[in-house]
Amino acid sequence: MSRATKIVATLGPASSDAEVLERLLQAGVDVVRLNFSHGKAQDHIDRANLVRQCAAKVGKTVALMADLQGPKIRVGKFEQGKVMLENGMPFVLDAARTEPGDIEGVGLDYKELPRDVKPGDVLLLNDGLIVLTVDRVQGDKVFTLVKIGGELSNNKGINKQGGGLTAPALTGKDMEDIKTAMSFQCDYLAVSFPKNATDMEMARQLANVAGEPWRHKPAMIAKIERSEAIPHLEAILKASDGIMVARGDLAVEVGNAAVPALQKRMIRMAREMDKIAITATQMMESMIVNPVPTRAEVSDVANAVLDGTDAVMLSAETAAGRYPVETVEQMAQIALEAERADDVRLDADFTNKRFGRIDQSIAMGALFTAHHLGCKAIIALTESGSTALWMSRYRIKVPIYGLTSKAGSQTRMALYRNVRPILMPTHTDRDQALAEAERLLVARGALKPGDTYAITCGEPMGHPGGTNMLKVCMVR
Repeated sequence: MSRATKIVATLGPASSDAEVLERLLQAGVDVVRLNFSHGKAQDHIDRANLVRQCAAKVGKTVALMADLQGPKIRVGKFEQGKVMLENGMPFVLDAARTEPGDIEGVGLDYKELPRDVKPGDVLLLNDGLIVLTVDRVQGDKVFTLVKIGGELSNNKGINKQGGGLTAPALTGKDMEDIKTAMSFQCDYLAVSFPKNATDMEMARQLANVAGEPWRHKPAMIAKIERSEAIPHLEAILKASDGIMVARGDLAVEVGNAAVPALQKRMIRMAREMDKIAITATQMMESMIVNPVPTRAEVSDVANAVLDGTDAVMLSAETAAGRYPVETVEQMAQIALEAERADDVRLDADFTNKRFGRIDQSIAMGALFTAHHLGCKAIIALTESGSTALWMSRYRIKVPIYGLTSKAGSQTRMALYRNVRPILMPTHTDRDQALAEAERLLVARGALKPGDTYAITCGEPMGHPGGTNMLKVCMVR
């Protein structure tokens, strides 16, 4: 595989069959997302087991991401399943209403809305397709006027323009779902709607406690989809292992026009802080029903790749779409073409850089050496995967192979840009480890006689954070 950018695919009715899932993995899926907004706990456990079985069958390293639902900021259900709102008509959002909704109003899953809004506020429903302005608030009722109408159906989401809804990032359901996700030891836990670093720290603590019986600690992904999160990006990143640029809800709160620049800023900040970045939402939306993407979607995916994102993500396209496998194939091809056109400016990237750690300096030295020598591969013998992560933060055409004896580190590295994770036996002897690493890559066809490669490791072997050696070798 020469593609550096990873692909995250969401499981759903269209992709939960073993045969389809195997084809998805073979088409290029590196991370499988389990969306906890849908399904029961046992559904997710069964799907996680199926993913691992299919990954083993096709011989591919695949990471599992559990995506928490977060607060249900939604309208309730309608008597007829939906209503048609006309511009200028009144419409009541009633937190106390228990009966199904009608053309005059509807109940709320989010009971705090009357205390979060005031006259003049703008509410956006169904991803911003319907716009309501708040006229007045009386008790549990929010009286609004329809500014932009349309069809409003059951359980559609509510956003407040500019943000300001007080819903906590972690609900009671999320806390139970964290226990479920830890029971199958998900590699990544995505937290919906965090507003600050505290939300991420709390989620990590809950996950670590729930994972203690298996001695498992997942990597934490902050989904940036609230306007309140933007001023706290740096702190949120410090408290997380990566971010997801969740463009749907974010665009509704900050406006569509602000999102592209925010996307670039977030990806750049993540890379500078040695964190992971995932770009998500509507990347190949038209392929839910069409066999080919639009030109705009092709450009969108390509631009995210050129921005340096670690992964591009598919949601309904693979969960419920007609063409899940074809969508992944198209996305993989777009990413590959964009990477071929990408300029490598490694010398400029290293200008004025200072590294305070020996292991990080070795990682950077391996990149610089491999780039200028024209090496065919960079091999990082790593316990935790940190060396491979640091290497993956810089653009380089040389593939990085993360070799580890820990299965958890192997699957986690499946999300790192330009990193190919491989499980290898534990060696306490350095020379044996180096020889085994070369043998594995030759067996895979990644190296052949006469090829040069850079390899990093630590002495003594087997200690996380101990990388202190760089060696340049030629395959004999």
